[in-house]
Amino acid sequence: MMKQFFVLTLFPEMITQTLSHSILGKAQQKGLIGVQAINIRDFTQNKQKHVDDYPYGGGAGMVMQAQPIYDAYQSIAEAAKGAKVIYMTPQGKPFTQKMAETLAKEENLVFLCGHYEGVDERIIEEIVTDEISLGDFVLTGGELAAITIIDAVSRLVPDVLGKAESFADESFSDGLLEYPQYTRPPVFHGKAVPEILLSGHHANIAKWRREQSLLRTAKKRPDLLEQANLTEQEKQFLEHQNQ
Repeated sequence: MMKQFFVLTLFPEMITQTLSHSILGKAQQKGLIGVQAINIRDFTQNKQKHVDDYPYGGGAGMVMQAQPIYDAYQSIAEAAKGAKVIYMTPQGKPFTQKMAETLAKEENLVFLCGHYEGVDERIIEEIVTDEISLGDFVLTGGELAAITIIDAVSRLVPDVLGKAESFADESFSDGLLEYPQYTRPPVFHGKAVPEILLSGHHANIAKWRREQSLLRTAKKRPDLLEQANLTEQEKQFLEHQNQ
C-alpha cells in the first residue's frame, strides 16, 4: 500500500516541486509514496484570502487563524483517517533517526506548516498529535522542516532505496556515526584508500568499519556513546585509543 504524506501549507508548490526530484520523485512515480500539498489559503472565508490576524494580548507579528487550517485538514481527514498530525515547531521534540523509523511504520502522515508567529493554540489542541523540531533554531516556515522529515521517513519505506542494506549501516541507525567511505581512484592527491578495504577480506573489513565508526563517534559526537549499545571489547578499544 502506498504511503501518503499530506502537507497543510501556504506554499504547496514548495512541497511538491522540491519532492519531485531524485529518489523521492522516482518513488512517487513507482507508487511507493504519495505527496499531497493542501493550500490552507484556499479555505479562508474572506475575499482577501487572509489566513492570519493580530495576536490577542498584543505583541509583534501575526498568528495563523484556526479556521482555515481546520477546514484544510477536514478536506483530507477521511483520506488521512487515523494518521498522526505533525506540527513543525521549535517547541517540539527533537527529530532523530529513531523517530524517523517509528514514523516510517505509519500508513499516512499529516504535516502542519506554520508561519509568522505560529498558529492559534486551539488548532494545536484540536488536530495536532505530535510536535517535532529539527533543532534549537527558527525557520521562516515549517515547509523546509516538513520536507526534511518526509525525506528521512520516505527512504525507510520498502523499495524506495532498493535495498535495506542501503541504510542499515548509516549514521545513527545503530546509535553511532557511519564509518568513512571511499571509491575510485585508489589514490587521490597522494592519499590512498586504506589497504584493508582493498583486501577482499569481509570479516576484517567489517571489523575495521566498526572501529572507525566508534572512533568517528568518539571524536565528533561523544554524547552518542552514552546511549550506544557497546560490547566490553568495544569499550576497551575506545579506552585504549584515549590513552
